[in-house]
Amino acid sequence: MKLDVIKLDGSSAGAVDLGEDVFGLEPRADILHRVVRWQRNKAQAGTHKVKTRSEVSYSTKKIYRQKGTGGARHGARSAPIFRKGGIYKGPTPRSHAHELPKKVRQLGLKHALSAKAQAGSLVVIEDAASDGKTKTLARQIRDLGWKRALLIDGSEVNADFAKAARNIEGLDVLPSVGANVYDILKRDTLVLTKAGVEALEARLGKGGVK
Repeated sequence: MKLDVIKLDGSSAGAVDLGEDVFGLEPRADILHRVVRWQRNKAQAGTHKVKTRSEVSYSTKKIYRQKGTGGARHGARSAPIFRKGGIYKGPTPRSHAHELPKKVRQLGLKHALSAKAQAGSLVVIEDAASDGKTKTLARQIRDLGWKRALLIDGSEVNADFAKAARNIEGLDVLPSVGANVYDILKRDTLVLTKAGVEALEARLGKGGVK
């Protein structure tokens, strides 16, 4: 599939052929859901923690005699039944990550790229070059109409462009190796440089499932 290439000033810079096996698939919500869920679970901290019976600050002395009180028999105030006692089977630190086959992860990225292309939310620019000034880049992005955009460059992001972009609200920049389903789907516009297109096609175009 062909897509027009533009420069940051909005002028035309020719066209580019996008591989059908990466940008021309019919998006599947189930694949995208699996990959996003895998990403978010992997990113979850899992640091929630409660104090168990052995960790609460209470004396271990028997609170009253075993018999003759007319009540239940208890050994210590740290029992879960008492206020401020230890929590029974509460959350403890753990990893929420789960396994997902590499082929499914690659397929999810293909479907995310294809979803943006199908929705008309994919833009290809010649390169991400900048003079390093936030004011200049912000004006260019405003003129292009990008509000919530993710820009993916080649193997490395231009240092001056990254410097200019870091204070612009609604614009995120990643190298091609950092391209992922969650970040692509949550932005309104996906912007790829020509180098980014080549890097993604080299990463995803050979082999894999469709």
